[in-house]
Amino acid sequence: MSNSPIRRAQLIAPFGVGAMFVARDGISLITCGLDHWYERESTSNENIDINEFKINEWRLEKRLKVDHFRLPPDYRTKGQGEDIPNCWLNVPFLRFPQWHYCTTCGYLEKLPLTSREKAKCKKCEKEGKTRYLVQVPFVAICDHGHIQDFPWREWVHRSVNPSCQEPMRLVSTGGATLASQQIVCNCGAKRPLASITIAYSNGQTYLTKYLENENEYTCKGKRPWHGTEEGENCDRPLRGSLRSASNVYFADIYSAIYLPREKDDVPSELVATLEDLPFSTIIKTLVKSGAESELTPDYLRQINARMLNPYKDKQIESALKAVLGNDSKTQQEEEKIEGDDIETSFRREEFNALRTERDEDQLRIKQADLSMYEQDITKFFSRIMLIDKLKETRALAGFRRIFPESELEPDDMKSLMWADLPHGKNMWLPAFIVYGEGIFIEFDENKIEEWVSSNYEIINERLKPLVERYTEEQKNKKLKERHVSSKFVLLHTFAHLLMNRLTFECGYSSASLKERLYVSTNKEAPMAGVLIYTAAGDAEGTLGGLVRMGKPGYLEPVIRGALANAQWCSTDPVCMELGARGGQGPNSCNLAACHNCALVPETACEEFNMFLDRALVVGEHANSNLGYFGEIIRSIY
Repeated sequence: MSNSPIRRAQLIAPFGVGAMFVARDGISLITCGLDHWYERESTSNENIDINEFKINEWRLEKRLKVDHFRLPPDYRTKGQGEDIPNCWLNVPFLRFPQWHYCTTCGYLEKLPLTSREKAKCKKCEKEGKTRYLVQVPFVAICDHGHIQDFPWREWVHRSVNPSCQEPMRLVSTGGATLASQQIVCNCGAKRPLASITIAYSNGQTYLTKYLENENEYTCKGKRPWHGTEEGENCDRPLRGSLRSASNVYFADIYSAIYLPREKDDVPSELVATLEDLPFSTIIKTLVKSGAESELTPDYLRQINARMLNPYKDKQIESALKAVLGNDSKTQQEEEKIEGDDIETSFRREEFNALRTERDEDQLRIKQADLSMYEQDITKFFSRIMLIDKLKETRALAGFRRIFPESELEPDDMKSLMWADLPHGKNMWLPAFIVYGEGIFIEFDENKIEEWVSSNYEIINERLKPLVERYTEEQKNKKLKERHVSSKFVLLHTFAHLLMNRLTFECGYSSASLKERLYVSTNKEAPMAGVLIYTAAGDAEGTLGGLVRMGKPGYLEPVIRGALANAQWCSTDPVCMELGARGGQGPNSCNLAACHNCALVPETACEEFNMFLDRALVVGEHANSNLGYFGEIIRSIY
């Protein structure tokens, strides 16, 4: 297997556990499970200090039921006499798919998962030619996360258990469709690959149903990323796919903006100090060994007195209770609203924190004075917060195939990443930390209510086909049930328009910005906020450029430009008419929104570029009143 560099952040997404990655020498690899991530391939007997890679995010740990998170290992070397810890750590990959073919003669051969070298075609070698095998472009996947080599021998012989073991060839007849690809066996059997990717609305697939006329060929539960060809019980319908298809892997990413634990008698800086090295390691080690009683202020001061000098013993004791989870309910837990689902409750904690000024080490927020902005813009908003620094933790909690959502439970997806699932204090997940800045804009709830009530029938009629299409897709693809409200579509579309304009105004790459939506239609505790923040793993945009664009005199032209651009799309009137008549985009769950006006890179969007409609933001061409910002549009034109 070739050694190929890959960024640490990419090992969370898009090349996390179970994902395929093409190395620079062209070999397709699959990322191995977490059991062997922090091991050396060499025979070095140096100790590995796992504590260096541990990170903590108390809200995510509680939500995902893990003890801690770990950064993917980075590869280091050292010269003679150098003292560098954790050298020569690799993230293991395996060769997949295993079946290879010769591009000259079509000869098929299966290689081991651990094969490293380029293999020569044996048939061509007999003829005095040197030709190398390449990996086949097809695999087979199921919606429970399994992946396996395409069943070439079973397919060509139309048998679930074929007895023929003669050599096979993959032959192209020159067409551009799957029907032009044929698998041919030396025994005389042959069969085209037509329809192998077809799936039906009832969940059944062509490959499962028609590989053999009498018996179904279902998923074998293969998990090659764990280094084995053995399977587990599955029996789900199996679907053929190109190995480079976008539906082969969907990383299940959970993210959280860092929030300090808020207790009246505990400074958040102290809690953050105890949650970080070196204290976090000592605390967890003593807890695991049952020596929790030794955790006293005096003991902690012996570890690093300088860091704890500013605090009293009572404060340290309270902070320890917070870190260990033995404290009474935190302020965030006390503010939970009845009727909120898990995600809304999780977001509400952030929403409440982002609305207030803060000067923490990892969260610095200033409130902008709305009276300093031009009132024709700010009358639509109730609050603008400038975030000089924030910390986001992104954790890989599992993955899916075929559909971005499925019926798999969180524990099922965790078990996909482990050959031997750990429990309790040994349970961890890979994660990555991004530091950035952002602009938080809170919409005026009264203004939204006024807009919805004055256009209630028109808005509902416009959103009706979108809701119906999503409901249909939700049943067919087992997506999560959700209420698609006019408020949500408005805020989501506005976030996209603003991000697209910011990339034009101040030179951010389209993938360096990200949205985070805070929406609730609960009348007792509504939410209507949009956070636009830098999300790149490098230093782009973290020097104050985004915050500057949120200041008075800068933000107003950006918003006006975003709304003006949304008034006319380069594909209008088609784009706007599709919104009114049929829908477009992923799962046809967009109205007036396309790549020319409102879509952004999928890494920047929380909703796979769904639930967008320019008309709810700026109105239709013949009716600007439909848009929340219709008054601004009328003043521009």
